[in-house]
Formats: sequence, C-alpha cells, structure tokens
Amino acid sequence: MFAALFFGKKPSGRNNVLPGFSLSMGYTLFYLGLIILIPLSAIFFKTTTLGWETFWSVVTNPRVVASYKLSFGLSLVAASINVFFGLIFAWVLVRYRFPGKGLVDSLIDLPFALPTAVAGIALATLYSENGLVGSLLSPLGIKIAYTPNGILLALVFIGLPFVVRTVQPVLADLEVEVEEAAAALGASRWQTFRRVIFPHVLPALMTGFAMAFARAVGEYGSVIFIAGNVPMVSEITPLLIITKLEQYDYAGATAIATVMLLFSFIILWVINTLQGWMQGRHSGGA
Repeated sequence: MFAALFFGKKPSGRNNVLPGFSLSMGYTLFYLGLIILIPLSAIFFKTTTLGWETFWSVVTNPRVVASYKLSFGLSLVAASINVFFGLIFAWVLVRYRFPGKGLVDSLIDLPFALPTAVAGIALATLYSENGLVGSLLSPLGIKIAYTPNGILLALVFIGLPFVVRTVQPVLADLEVEVEEAAAALGASRWQTFRRVIFPHVLPALMTGFAMAFARAVGEYGSVIFIAGNVPMVSEITPLLIITKLEQYDYAGATAIATVMLLFSFIILWVINTLQGWMQGRHSGGA
C-alpha cells in the first residue's frame, strides 16, 4: 500500500513505465509553479507598488502605446507570413527528393542555433543601404534596415522554423494515397488541397502560428540591431522594458511587461481555443 501511494500506482497491480497520475500531476504542478507561475506572479506583485494612476500613466504613454502597436502588429504579420511559407517549405521537404535536401532541412533549424544578436548583425549588414542586398533595393526606394521593415524581416527569420517543424510531421503522416483517392474521385488539385490536405494540417498551422507569434513578441537580440530604435517609429516594447531596467525603474518595467503579458496571453488563448475547436470539428467530421 505504501509503495502504491509513493509511486502513484493504483492497487490494481497495473505496471506503468511512468509514475501514476497522482505523482505525475503533483510534479507537473510543482514544476509549473516553480518555473512559470512564481516568476510571472512576481511581475504582477511588483507592478502593484505603482498604484493605479501611475500604472495607467506608464502603460498609456504614447511612446509605450506605439511600441505595443509595433511589436504586436509586426509579430502577427510575421507569424502569418511564416504560416504561408512554412507550409510550402514543409511540403517540399516531405513530398520531394532532391540533391541537398538534408542541407536544406538543416538550414531550417539555423535560427534556433544562431545567437539572436549574430542574426541581427548579419541582417543589418546585408540589408543596410551599403549592404549586399540593401544596395540593390535602395535605388528602388526600398529601405529595410533601421525601419519597421527590418523588424519584420528579423521576426520572420526567427519564427520560420516553428511553423516548418510543427507542420512537417503532420504532412509526413498524411499518406499520398489519400490525395490519389481524391484525384480518382474527380477532385482537382485545388479541391484536394482545400478539402483534404488543408483541414488535416490546419491545427498544426495554428500551433506553428502561435509559437512563431509568441517568439516574435518577446524577441530582442535580433531586432535591436536592425530596427533603428527610433521612438514612435521603430522602437519595440522589449527595448522599452530594458530601458526602464537600465534606469532602475523596475516597477515601470514590470508595468509595461504586465500589459504585454496580458495581451500575449489573450491572443494565444484565442488561438489555442480556435485550434481545439477545429480539431474537435475535424474529428467529429471524420
């Protein structure tokens, strides 16, 4: 009986590789609280030292509001771009064989391994007016580095692997015979994609979108080198938080972080709710 309680096993004698529900859930809640909930709650507690009026004046400052619009707006745009191109990348890697496929597959993970500061410096060097790519775009009136366009480029760069690696195994599980059956029944390529492939990968696309968005919202290292950091124009919210911390305004920094955290949580909650609804609808339709 003591062994059953300690290892979380039921008295039925069933042997499980992992501990039973009680011990597993207890460890999960403990780890979740220690790593996530306690640090996040510290942000809220520190913010309460400001008082409502001071808090409101900090988070509604025009410079802060502009940074919110820039950070969240470009993060949503970057995640949407990555959903489109991530699906294409995943499709090519799963369905086609070509020379250098292993190298391309490895390059997808490069933003994971590359330090963000190095990525920012590399992008700024390439897309500046004197850079290899920027010098070609500058005569056309297109400026990337030190503008919001540069921020968008950096966010797309660091978010692409999340979509590709989320969608890739789902596409790999979708057998080619399913598409052949749809074609045999008279479906066009667009009908096959819209009615067979897209519903199957949509939950994974939503997950990849959420992960890419979450990474983009909090991105700092790769952005500050290419953003220009001009207030009201190309200044992201994480930079404002760092600025507050450098000024020893910890309460002000946590106030901005609290609003950012709440907005991020709401957006991710909506995305996850839609994803769960789509999965349930897909399962019900199946």
